[in-house]
Amino acid sequence: MSFVGRWKVTSGAVAAAAILGVGLSYPAIPAGATPTATGRLAAASGVSPSAAAGTPQLNKVGTGKANQEVIRELVPCGKTMYAVGRFTSIKHGTTYTRNNIFSFSKTAPFNVTSWNPNVNGQVNAIAFNGSDCSHAYIGGSFTSINGTAVSNIAEISTSSGNVVSGFGHSANNEVWTMVYAKGHLLTGGNFKFINGSKNPFMASLSPSTGKDDGFLHLNISGDYSYCAVGGKPCTNSHHSQAYNQQLSHSGNLDLVEGRFTSVGGLPRQQIFMLNLSGAKATVTGWTSPEWDGSNKTADPYYQCWPSMAFYVRTAAWSPDDSTVYLANTGFKPAQNPGPGARKGLCDSVSAWPATKGQVSHKWINYSGCDSFYSVAADNAAVYAAGHPRWANNSNACNAEGTGAFPDQGLWGLHPADGTVWKNSGGTALYTMTRANAGYMLITGAGLWIGSTNRFTLNRCGNTKARHAGICFLPY
Repeated sequence: MSFVGRWKVTSGAVAAAAILGVGLSYPAIPAGATPTATGRLAAASGVSPSAAAGTPQLNKVGTGKANQEVIRELVPCGKTMYAVGRFTSIKHGTTYTRNNIFSFSKTAPFNVTSWNPNVNGQVNAIAFNGSDCSHAYIGGSFTSINGTAVSNIAEISTSSGNVVSGFGHSANNEVWTMVYAKGHLLTGGNFKFINGSKNPFMASLSPSTGKDDGFLHLNISGDYSYCAVGGKPCTNSHHSQAYNQQLSHSGNLDLVEGRFTSVGGLPRQQIFMLNLSGAKATVTGWTSPEWDGSNKTADPYYQCWPSMAFYVRTAAWSPDDSTVYLANTGFKPAQNPGPGARKGLCDSVSAWPATKGQVSHKWINYSGCDSFYSVAADNAAVYAAGHPRWANNSNACNAEGTGAFPDQGLWGLHPADGTVWKNSGGTALYTMTRANAGYMLITGAGLWIGSTNRFTLNRCGNTKARHAGICFLPY
């Protein structure tokens, strides 16, 4: 696995897209598609398999993990797309100096704007207060914005880029995720204190002041501690963390991924679901022994390789909020490390009922020990990305097993059964460079993908143009 941080994906951000002026119109499930032994033919009503030309891209070439840059999140507001991550320059015809945040037109020709906040560290998340595009909230690991001292969180002007002083700008550790929902700024990370309050790892902040507004008190605690079969390797000591979240299209539910064993007084691991419809947010009954360890006899392979003990790092909602899709890292089960048939959820894409109780998977598709970091869904397909080499690879690890076929970088799966969409030539319909794409956002216009510049030539879809960091597959 190549882990470059939180890798936020927000198909749940589709709920906010309507607020932000992005019209949503999902295509229908393709009619007449013919199932084959390993996939389905031609998903004509999903997003195009060819990337739109002319989107901005990361300027530098990522040679080795230390030099990789990354787009961590793409969020629209009005006519503008805002991008955050870890980078120092952006290329769009010319080269623009931009430190970890920039904006551009969300429609062709995707011109980069003059907005240029100077953020001195990685930005993991950006959010807006409903349809108000005059200011943005950002979180990450930074201490200065345009020369103003801050600590990992701030509100900034989208005209000047300067810090808005009335909003608190102090978290004692990294902020990973921020989502605006029902008048609250739901914020998660590694912090224990944020803007003067102790509410470890996840807090609900007032969009006006940044203070804890009391909507969310989860008492998140615990971490994953175990060894692989044979006694080693073992997990390293980490800490609790709220790492990623996805708001449902209704805006009433929120999925949260991270490191924990207890949330809201309930046993939870990897992921939990919040109900946001009441006076205070509450943890729902949605969970599964397939990842939470509540039935080790029936599901003994719920733990992935110790170095990747936190493996459910991203999720997505179906358009009607009835299904949750998970795209996982994890390498292989800690208690089943062999090269044969895959077990558990490590390095897979899967579908689950969104009912608020104990659930079991509807389907699973394995890559064969290659990680996923992002997932999104419309009516036509479930899109998942990371660094897979093969699909339908349930019989091998780091090799092409029986029944598998090449499908690099980006998958498109049928929502009903997880079979891969193929083109008329019988090869996978969707593809991209194995650039650890860690962010996806579906809007009414198409699918936005954020990734690293992991390779010298980073491509997306059936095009020869370079798309390092940002790719857009239109409807």
